[in-house]
Amino acid sequence: MESTHNLKKRIKSVVNINKITKAMELVAATKMRRAQEIALTSRPYAFVALDLLANLSLLKKDIPLLMEKRKIKKVLFVLVSSDKGLAGSFNGAVFKKFEQHMARDKEKYKTEEKFFVAVGEKSFNYLSKNNLSVLQKFSNVGDYATKEQVEPLTDFIVKGYLRGGKKWPTSNAFGVADAGWDRVIIFSMHFKSALKQEAHVRRVLPVDFDHIKETIQELVPETGKFAELIKESFGTAQDKPKFTDYLIEPSPKIVLENLTKHLLFMQLYHLILEANAAEHSARRMAMKTASDNASELGENLNLQYNKSRQAGITNQIIEITAGAESLS
Repeated sequence: MESTHNLKKRIKSVVNINKITKAMELVAATKMRRAQEIALTSRPYAFVALDLLANLSLLKKDIPLLMEKRKIKKVLFVLVSSDKGLAGSFNGAVFKKFEQHMARDKEKYKTEEKFFVAVGEKSFNYLSKNNLSVLQKFSNVGDYATKEQVEPLTDFIVKGYLRGGKKWPTSNAFGVADAGWDRVIIFSMHFKSALKQEAHVRRVLPVDFDHIKETIQELVPETGKFAELIKESFGTAQDKPKFTDYLIEPSPKIVLENLTKHLLFMQLYHLILEANAAEHSARRMAMKTASDNASELGENLNLQYNKSRQAGITNQIIEITAGAESLS
């Protein structure tokens, strides 16, 4: 049996760890409530933006460049993760989704050139570890992403898409030549509830109705105040809805170009906000689990300590009794 001295040291260490994880749980819970409020408040606008983007994808004339169909030669993969660890399975779920997607479409991607962008330190480390060249890294966003922090990511994605595959002679900070791409796929976590987060794969470019419809169906909950948005925007039928005609002045082409960029930005911004809420929720659950495990381990160690102490006292009594009998 382990000595009482060692058990006391272990109990003290467990108690200290429990205090740390409990404090981290409370901090994560506070951040989660704030991030959840921001994400849920942004949902109505994000859903309406997606609805409008879906309508614009049905245009027959004055089609914005972001909606033009082209042959897919180059694909950009964007992995959204956290900058910090201790978030449970948050980052692992995103990376697992990425690996499953790449394995499933392995044959298709053989003929396409692949580029990778890391959003968060963990995704950068993951891509580097797997010998995948990172075209650009966006990190240090903070606990709550702002529009100003998401704009560089949106600008980078849009400019690369508009380049349409033309290589530039200059290299970026990672030594990779800047290039255009014909498709953009983003892997991130979506906030479902404080206890549930899901890894999603979203094709944001090129913009088309079917993919936007799929995105909205993934994002909008089955019940609650947002559930009716699918029926209002897309109905229950699988066919495309009748296109709403717009009167655009003074120049439809200029207005639609800027409007499409803004709507795409809102889609990415909302995606980052959902990832923020999911990260804090996952970290809170991870710290709660760690606190519960530390408490349970502390109780077991206390029980073991009491047994060891009782055994020591019993041995001392036996020795005293034996000594007294030998003297008599």
